[in-house]
Amino acid sequence: MTENRSAVLESVPEGLFIGGAWRRAQEGRTLSVNDPATGQEIKRIADATPADGMAALDAAVAAGPEWAATPARQRGELLRRAFDLLTERSEEFALLMTLEMGKPLAEARGEVTYGAEFLRWFSEEAPRIQGRYGPNPEGSGRIVVSQHPVGPCFLITPWNFPLAMATRKIAPALAAGCTAVIKPAALTPLTTLAFVALLEEVGLPAGVVNVVTTSTSGEVSEPIIRDPRLRKLSFTGSTPVGRSLLEQAAQGVLRTSMELGGNAPFVVFEDADLDTAVEAAMLAKFRNIGQACTAANRFIVHTAVAEEFTRRVTERVQAMRIGPGTQEGVAIGPLIDDRAVAKAEALVQDAVARGAHLTTGGHPVPGPGTFYEPTVLSGVAHGSDILREEVFGPVLAVVPFEGEEEAVRLANDTEYGLVSYVFTQDLARGQRMIERLETGMLGLNVGVVSNAAAPFGGWKSSGLGREGGAEGIAEYLQTKYTLTPDPFAG
Repeated sequence: MTENRSAVLESVPEGLFIGGAWRRAQEGRTLSVNDPATGQEIKRIADATPADGMAALDAAVAAGPEWAATPARQRGELLRRAFDLLTERSEEFALLMTLEMGKPLAEARGEVTYGAEFLRWFSEEAPRIQGRYGPNPEGSGRIVVSQHPVGPCFLITPWNFPLAMATRKIAPALAAGCTAVIKPAALTPLTTLAFVALLEEVGLPAGVVNVVTTSTSGEVSEPIIRDPRLRKLSFTGSTPVGRSLLEQAAQGVLRTSMELGGNAPFVVFEDADLDTAVEAAMLAKFRNIGQACTAANRFIVHTAVAEEFTRRVTERVQAMRIGPGTQEGVAIGPLIDDRAVAKAEALVQDAVARGAHLTTGGHPVPGPGTFYEPTVLSGVAHGSDILREEVFGPVLAVVPFEGEEEAVRLANDTEYGLVSYVFTQDLARGQRMIERLETGMLGLNVGVVSNAAAPFGGWKSSGLGREGGAEGIAEYLQTKYTLTPDPFAG
């Protein structure tokens, strides 16, 4: 493992990728990337300045016309080659993600599979961009509707899914004929650098994708967003940051895609198959150590089954092994940093102070590394902070309810609306929940909903736009309507 670790880290470029070339940051600035399982530095890379960011935008703008004119089939074939090579190197990418982000290696392998699917999906969507043609109602002319690349894009990705968030944005942008500047999170930039190096290897033309890694995100991002040449902003991250970026994007009337925070309810009715619900709960809560916007946050469980559900999940959680993600059998790796540990600790303490019962876990794990015990809370009182705030950690909070109306009210009692989970064997009730829950996605008797072929996105403060599915490429296209004369007129 030590040999593999060294080889994988050495293979990652250290520079910025601008105009098809790897280069140092201006002023020679660098930033440190650390392993959250140890707190130790694993690599030092270029730390972009605002001038570097603008150089990246210059390169994307310059490459735009030629890439937009590249036949869709060629764009798709490049993405397909990237899919094939990424799949071939899945172990290297999985290890790299585990080293910089901390997730267990088995989950990192799953992310490679998931992230690669966006390359395959959008390689197939590229040649299927369509328009329409037909007579106008008056019969005096013909309507031609065509789709065109929106233009240069700025893509901002989060730290929790370093590969999948990059492919989910880059793939549809390239398929649509757009060029891009991507800015990965400073905490986990290495996977994006390795992935763009892979794109270069499969024939990506210079300037089509440019990467800026930086520790001063706001300073680098704002000039890019305010530049009138930029036409699209895609961001995945917290709702407060998303609101700030939307204000900046308003000046240029940019097309925006915002995948923001979540506070997912996990509703278990009295008639649910508890085996299915418990298995799904483990996935929906503890996947990625709970550090996912789709993670179940509020387990709203009918009083008739709340005690049994809590007992079963507690048993499962107590059996989970904590440790570095590179170790076999580890289910819970480190949280991303000290702030994440402090937040989980504060939310748990607040819930307990309000009367919740701690059935297992509930404490930080002494270092090295930033670990927090997987935790189960039962009888969480209304008004507890953990019911309002996104946990982003391995804490499962159970709230009892009595009837369907109360379940709907509790589930919708949040500013967020990214994803919900519902467990019932009553088909009619399931259909009612589909209609009544204020959510962009819903898992009915399943604990994982993400799929490259499906539109990922939320309602309310969880964001705007969709990623994945046929809807995903539409976010990078703009519509043109042309009226032509009646070709049969004398």
